[in-house]
Amino acid sequence: MKLSRLLMLIFLITLSLEAIAQEDKTDLDTKSTPYDLLSSYYSNNFHPFKKGNFFTGLAFSVADKKMTNTDYLIQKVVDGERLNFDVLIKGGYYTGDYCMVLLNVQYFQDKFDGIVFRDPDTLQYNLITRGFAVTPSFRSSVPLTPNERLSFFTEIGLTFGNSYTLTRNTKNMDEIEKTYANDFNFRLGLSPGITFFAMENFALEVQLNVIGYDLKVSEKSVNDGPESKEIRQNVDFNINLLSLQMGLAYYFGAKK
Repeated sequence: MKLSRLLMLIFLITLSLEAIAQEDKTDLDTKSTPYDLLSSYYSNNFHPFKKGNFFTGLAFSVADKKMTNTDYLIQKVVDGERLNFDVLIKGGYYTGDYCMVLLNVQYFQDKFDGIVFRDPDTLQYNLITRGFAVTPSFRSSVPLTPNERLSFFTEIGLTFGNSYTLTRNTKNMDEIEKTYANDFNFRLGLSPGITFFAMENFALEVQLNVIGYDLKVSEKSVNDGPESKEIRQNVDFNINLLSLQMGLAYYFGAKK
């Protein structure tokens, strides 16, 4: 008799524990949304801009355009294709809270192949430009939310770049004009931006060039003839949407 009562008591306790567990699970399912679960990561001890943290980022763009009977600059493209790509790799270290030193390395290419019309001639036109740029810079971040998930930053940097361009115009199958150009570029610029942490230590970043000083030195020769040289300086203070960069970043040590 006592054994049966003991077994019944154990059975009732087991049912009660299962009911409580089921209720807790139901409450969790109804009260915790995916956004809540994702946001809970940033509730405690999330400090992405703390001294000693590391940062790495990547931004890239690819554009493939096919043109037929299209006006382009000073010529008309009868049939052609343009392929551009740009890759930017970033790395940084926080020397102090909200203050970081960075090094950006960029590689880009611009390529065109096609047939163009330049009054009064139709030409086979080929162009390829390859170049790179290195930018040491300094960034200061200002959190816009208490958990530092959304922040505003200002970045100032020095850019040193170099590119090479080869252009070939072919007329009547045997008349070839070949142009070789070498461009050196220096820029001192100020670029604000926004950082938003989308998932744990991964962040989306949007950056825009606003103000800067540019120095460009171009050397050019046609068919291996005499070399020409042009030096151009420019100061800009405007919002150019063509300079907008979007990329993905990862912050090491953000969760401590």
